[in-house]
Amino acid sequence: MSFFFSNWWADAAGLFFPRSCAVCGRALHRHEDVLCTACYYKLPRTGFSLSADNPVKDIFYGRLPLVSATSFLFFSKGGATQQLIHKLKYKGKREVGLYLGKLFGAALNESPLFRQAEVIVPVPLHPKKEHARGYNQSLLIAEGMALQMPAVVMPDVLVRKSDSATQTKKTRYERWENVKDIFQLKKASRLEGKLVLLVDDVITTGATLEACGHTLLKVQGLRLGIASLAYAQG
Repeated sequence: MSFFFSNWWADAAGLFFPRSCAVCGRALHRHEDVLCTACYYKLPRTGFSLSADNPVKDIFYGRLPLVSATSFLFFSKGGATQQLIHKLKYKGKREVGLYLGKLFGAALNESPLFRQAEVIVPVPLHPKKEHARGYNQSLLIAEGMALQMPAVVMPDVLVRKSDSATQTKKTRYERWENVKDIFQLKKASRLEGKLVLLVDDVITTGATLEACGHTLLKVQGLRLGIASLAYAQG
């Protein structure tokens, strides 16, 4: 009986508050969440997590000593990934971050390169920016990932000291200059000897992740991996 009423309520809620696919806008069926089945299967997955050497790892060659690096989706102008990240960052669609984070985490849990991660650290926003947005999108992604992985999320061990100017339209060097000294550690002893996965939404030049990585690697015995939801090819 309870199953009948739960299904009835779901159908009624769908009638008055219809859910739609975050990419194509089609109405979602009861078993679908955030994306319709067609858009789910069309997600431009990179498959990088299964390869020790990949374009994301190459970005940091000579810049950071990494155990591993990957991105889940390809990012292209006007594509599905851009639509999803835009809704996550600017339209208040928190569920997109959690949903994609869960998909990402499930993929990483199938990879021997990532399944041993013990701690997930999201790239922090400045408190003013986080307050204006209402949340940190990288933290939502990290929380979704942790639902599928044995790692725990620690959002308070890496903080942003100052609010940097937007990275848009900056060169690689300008991006590095913009962020190189703006992160600091708190409660660093919690990370000692841990395999840490640093998480961001989109990677382009890698300047922000590099700055975060150098800060994290000050911790004794810390081993570092990087995972971004999306990879924007240069």
